[in-house]
Amino acid sequence: LKNVSCTFEAGKFYAIIGQSGSGKTTLLSMLAGLGTPSEGEIIVNGKTLKEIGSERHRRENVTVIYQSFNLLPTLNILENVMYPMQISKKPTKEAKIKAKELLSSVGLGDVDPRKLPAMLSGGQQQRVAIARALASDAKVILADEPTGNLDTENGKVVIDLLKKLVKDENYCVIVVTHDLGIAAQADVVYKMQDGRLAVEC
Repeated sequence: LKNVSCTFEAGKFYAIIGQSGSGKTTLLSMLAGLGTPSEGEIIVNGKTLKEIGSERHRRENVTVIYQSFNLLPTLNILENVMYPMQISKKPTKEAKIKAKELLSSVGLGDVDPRKLPAMLSGGQQQRVAIARALASDAKVILADEPTGNLDTENGKVVIDLLKKLVKDENYCVIVVTHDLGIAAQADVVYKMQDGRLAVEC
């Protein structure tokens, strides 16, 4: 990344587009606190990432959704959604109730929560991943090609879910995508080129 300067706000849906190797995923990784910039600062709610600490930032401020779902294969879907809450020491009973509510909120209320991820379709797995992301209470969702492994119909369901979180619950959603159809639905589009933020459409 070279001299990248941009702002992300609550209640907005952002798309970051650009060719492979342009720096999109690197930017997302930096925003997630998974890398340290050699120059400059990442500022979250008025505090630098150094002040907050990367681990705390990932626990409290941001959550990541991946193209490959990244669900834990040996845990059932309810346990996958409970996992972030258990890490933050939420009582098991409370975590289970909230996990069921979250699965319902992403349209999986009628799916047996004891199923393993491999027993679900790609679209369903990505919805479980969104439910798990919401379990952390972080209000910034970073999504790296979240529809990359999905067909058009399931991709639309996932994007509609993310847009609903922005509109109804004031989330900030930042999506890295090659799909210009998704970018067309964003409030703000940033274009990466050769490590630089080339255009703000």
